[in-house]
Amino acid sequence: MAWLKSRSPKGDVARGQQGHDAAVANYGVDQTDGLSESLSQLLTNIDAESIVLTQSEGVIMSTSGIETYKLVRDGRLTNESLLMLVRAVRRFGKRQEATLELPRGPIGSGTHDLLVRVIPLDTFGTIAILIFDDSEMRRLDSIRRDFVANISHELKTPIGALSILSEAVLGAADDPEAIAKFASRMQTESKRLSDLVQEIINLSRLQDEDPLKNAQDIELREVIQEAIDQSQMRADSRNIEVILSVQNDCSIKGDRSQVLMAISNLIENAINYSPEKTRVAITLRSQNGLVEISVTDQGIGIPEKDLERIFERFYRVDPARSRLTGGTGLGLSIVKHVATNHGGDVSVWSVAGAGSTFTLRFPEPLQLTAAEAM
Repeated sequence: MAWLKSRSPKGDVARGQQGHDAAVANYGVDQTDGLSESLSQLLTNIDAESIVLTQSEGVIMSTSGIETYKLVRDGRLTNESLLMLVRAVRRFGKRQEATLELPRGPIGSGTHDLLVRVIPLDTFGTIAILIFDDSEMRRLDSIRRDFVANISHELKTPIGALSILSEAVLGAADDPEAIAKFASRMQTESKRLSDLVQEIINLSRLQDEDPLKNAQDIELREVIQEAIDQSQMRADSRNIEVILSVQNDCSIKGDRSQVLMAISNLIENAINYSPEKTRVAITLRSQNGLVEISVTDQGIGIPEKDLERIFERFYRVDPARSRLTGGTGLGLSIVKHVATNHGGDVSVWSVAGAGSTFTLRFPEPLQLTAAEAM
């Protein structure tokens, strides 16, 4: 359910946009031919999504990005809060402005935070709606503050270890066996540092990009198989069987590389935390408009007290085990970001000593009727 919050036009997004509504109002609507060409070009080129309504509230123009927010269907506005703003403009004859918060999908906690301006265009009741998406700005401000504090601590451990080991190598110049031992440890710490930096880069990319903009069709069977192939060598080295069960072929809309990253992280986690000669089962199915990808292992499980924090950045259930498996503490956080950014969610079922099941859920693409597809 969406709701409106009052907003001052002095925010970061508002700066630089103050002239948009005035510029729009200077163009007209041809009452015989519909939207004028000059207004159509202006709305297409400004840094905002837009909708133009007739007096009867029919949509005569909308930019391509409006589809992301699911605000228009069958040529009509579907959002009640937005309709209230439109009717307030008609009643008072003045521009209205508010923040509209929309869910990114039918599940999960992700939202679009939209600055909405509704502007009267003429005396015939034509109205323009300008929509500025500042979701990314708000989210990044919050995330980056926490991220700097966390990452400085995480980087200290492998860097400190490398410093100590290098001193040990220098002190063992006449002991080849000790040098070989310390050099091996240095390789391990160097790989840990490299993996951590790569995960930081991956997480930063997720936080900087909105996968629902310019979304592509993603065939999930292919993506899951690619993720399995990436982890197959690790699974074979530990005699772990990875099985894929596809109940029905499914597709979603979004960023393929992000979805592949999330599924790969779940599969690698399942392999790393499972005993040798066990099985990891992956299931793909769709039901009730949602696509589900479940990854089940026969591993050590997760204690109940840790379940609520398992998706936090850098949180580790067993730090000692993470060091052995090369875990960075960012994998499940990345999975959660991918799910949330695609309008979905991720959940976990686990019992200590009895294995775990992680389930990714994404909304299926809207199925258009034949009339809508024309």
